[in-house]
Amino acid sequence: MIQVNVFKIFSDIEEICRKINRNPKDVTVVGVTKTVALEVIQEAIDAGIRHIAENRVQEAESKFPLLLAKNPQIKTHIIGHLQTNKAKDAIKVCSLIQSVDSLKLAREIEKQAAKAGKAVEILVQFNTAREEQKFGADPMEANTLIDNISKFSLVRIKGLMCMAPYTEDQGIIRKTFSDLRDIKDDLNTRFAGHPCVDMGILSMGMSSDYKIAIEEGSTMVRVGSAIFKEG
Repeated sequence: MIQVNVFKIFSDIEEICRKINRNPKDVTVVGVTKTVALEVIQEAIDAGIRHIAENRVQEAESKFPLLLAKNPQIKTHIIGHLQTNKAKDAIKVCSLIQSVDSLKLAREIEKQAAKAGKAVEILVQFNTAREEQKFGADPMEANTLIDNISKFSLVRIKGLMCMAPYTEDQGIIRKTFSDLRDIKDDLNTRFAGHPCVDMGILSMGMSSDYKIAIEEGSTMVRVGSAIFKEG
């Protein structure tokens, strides 16, 4: 079943990209492995998933090292809200921290990166859904936040991330994604050539809305239930 689900997602992405004249290879599928058993995650990796993500650092710590030992080719992500006191643990097990939503958190990642003696790749999360209950920086502060984070020497901004609201209204979902794309385009121009800022990744879309996200320019979709659901 996992193999069938992964194949369908890849097929859907190819079809969407063909319609909008994009290269499907430019879209990375991240398997969201929250609550999923190791042997089931391995099935997804065997089916072609090369990026996996957890919401919580504690679960990432228990899974990622075991999976990496067997699958050194995979990349590991944290996509849930990250508290500053978990930054040290996160950078030990993650290739990419997708949910950096404040200068305070970026500063702590820089501090822990210096202690670990390595650079850390991040995405900056913006609340383009403009929902109070959602994490993410204020889109109106995008230029200031990116400018401040870009001054750190070990934090590498690789792009942006957002989460769409839980709604049936595709227009609202689409605007959430297009707003982030517009922020990315603006930042691309402002920070062109900056050694610590690269807007190559636009992480938008989950199981319920990744098709819309790809139409709006997403280069990375975070898919959980569409891969790991039963039946």
